[in-house]
Amino acid sequence: MSTSTVGSKHSVSLLEGEVVEENDLGSMRRVTVDDLPILKNLSIKRVLLNPGAMRTPHWHANANELTYCISGTALVSILDDHNRFSTFIVTAGQMFHADSGSLHHIENIGTDVAEFVIAFRHERPEDFGLGATFGAFTDAVLGNTYDLPASDLAKIRRTTVDRKLAARIGASDIPASAYFDDPHKFDVEAQPPSLNYASGRARFARDQFWPALKDISMYSLRVTETGMREPHWHPITGEMGYLHYGEARMTIMNPDGSLDTWTLKPGDTYFIPTAYPHHIENIGTGDWHILVFFDQPFPADIGFRASTSAYTREVLAAAFDTHIENLPNFPFTPADPLVVNRLNPVD
Repeated sequence: MSTSTVGSKHSVSLLEGEVVEENDLGSMRRVTVDDLPILKNLSIKRVLLNPGAMRTPHWHANANELTYCISGTALVSILDDHNRFSTFIVTAGQMFHADSGSLHHIENIGTDVAEFVIAFRHERPEDFGLGATFGAFTDAVLGNTYDLPASDLAKIRRTTVDRKLAARIGASDIPASAYFDDPHKFDVEAQPPSLNYASGRARFARDQFWPALKDISMYSLRVTETGMREPHWHPITGEMGYLHYGEARMTIMNPDGSLDTWTLKPGDTYFIPTAYPHHIENIGTGDWHILVFFDQPFPADIGFRASTSAYTREVLAAAFDTHIENLPNFPFTPADPLVVNRLNPVD
């Protein structure tokens, strides 16, 4: 078995990910299966928008999108099928969801940089920009579409290359309805923690609380310097995480018995395939915060505490190839705690 403290095939830095677009308006970087080959069903993007900048209207051809706002204030618009249109404001700690194929845009309407971490329900998402698609058709075809002479469309600069970041022209037009609740939006950090321990807490964005989610979800997990996420696995879902802040150490066991152990730093993203056992603990001097994305609307897990409670001591002794009297006094745990106290020093 081998371990590593400098990196892993399960993890890369999103801050150093593939540059999709970068200029004085902001930046877009992503990690797909091309950058992290172990990815399956999920990928991730980080978008920074400077004041007055926008991610232009676009849609994804093969992936639902789940976005978490790290900082800033933005106006989001979404045009779904059947011409259902929504526009709403998101701020730090809030999220929004856009179905695959839905036309949407994100516009920074604040005075600070707006930062977003976006998970996609595909390891290699495909995009179409509204502006770029106009470049696919002739003046006559577009003129016929809008009952206009072809000469009117000839005035628009058109290309099939998507202009992903653009500056807003004029003042932002914010409709009064943008301040109302919307089914696409979820204020995850305003929710009371679904799990709350002395050493950590978790808030859930899953279909139980947010019906818009169909095949993706997110946990906002914070763990103190005295806690750790117990060893566990997810029977039917992969896990993709992004370390927002703090310092954490992760261990993953691969099917061949090899181990990957490494330190996560802010901006790192990782992926754990379905049912791989793993654990993560705080090795810093303050809390850490991880956004954990799943490829299911209601992820489940099996933890080590409940696992030892499920079997007799005779079965456990056989599994560990040891004498019964040498078994620890495992506490009976019918429901896993998710976060446990770190009674022992980091080893």
